[in-house]
Amino acid sequence: MAPSVDRRGYWGRPTSTLDWCEENYVVSFYIAEFWNTVSNLIMILPPLYGALQTYRDGLEFRYTCSFLGLAAVGVGSWCFHMTLLYEMQLLDELPMIYSTCFFVYCLYECFKQKNTISFLTITILLVFSVSVSVVYLQWKEPVFHQVMYGALVAALVIRSIFIVTWVYPRLRSLCYTSLGVFLLGFLLWNIDNLVCDSLRASRQTLPPGVGVVTQFHAWWHIFTGLGSYLHILLSLQIRLSYLKYRPKVKVCSPTDPESHQPDPGLVRL
Repeated sequence: MAPSVDRRGYWGRPTSTLDWCEENYVVSFYIAEFWNTVSNLIMILPPLYGALQTYRDGLEFRYTCSFLGLAAVGVGSWCFHMTLLYEMQLLDELPMIYSTCFFVYCLYECFKQKNTISFLTITILLVFSVSVSVVYLQWKEPVFHQVMYGALVAALVIRSIFIVTWVYPRLRSLCYTSLGVFLLGFLLWNIDNLVCDSLRASRQTLPPGVGVVTQFHAWWHIFTGLGSYLHILLSLQIRLSYLKYRPKVKVCSPTDPESHQPDPGLVRL
């Protein structure tokens, strides 16, 4: 990543092993990377709503954990970008591994009887998570974390495409929308890393309102948060279809009376 300008704020000098392309303490004295911080709301509020709805509908606890795991990533990322402290970096990066393990469990155990628990799969994912954590705490190399996270995402992509190709073709649109949104975020993340100097220079000449649009790491949060949320909905659709609930996806607002009525066949956005 491009080195940050030596600009001090409330949290002092960054101690994290990564410092992203957004200039530090430009918008607020109390938030190191303002736009990279507030963009995490997309990974906090919708998943909390999703967790509440899965609980109200009496769906399996694994999906409540998936939504809460995504929200935990959003909270950790908020703390990391707000402070740029190493401890907060771990609060962001390690939950990315743990929450994606929940996603993997849900998707690879979707064709089992209701409330069935696979201790073998749990053990494998637990050993993987602990191993990644121990190695990463000793070997503070961000690329290692990114490769391990990428391996989990690849496992999800392969499994998702297999299911919507051979088992439930009617779910292809939701699957490819989720994947496409996530990949768009990944593309912007790479652009932000590769041409950071040019992006920073352009922000000096663009009006402030336009320059915000070039905060591509913030867009990474938005698109990957949305893509992950849609993936959980896809996983729920697959699971409920297997359990013969005939699920449907509906966009509901918190004020919609139907959104407060338990319905295990309704997956709410």
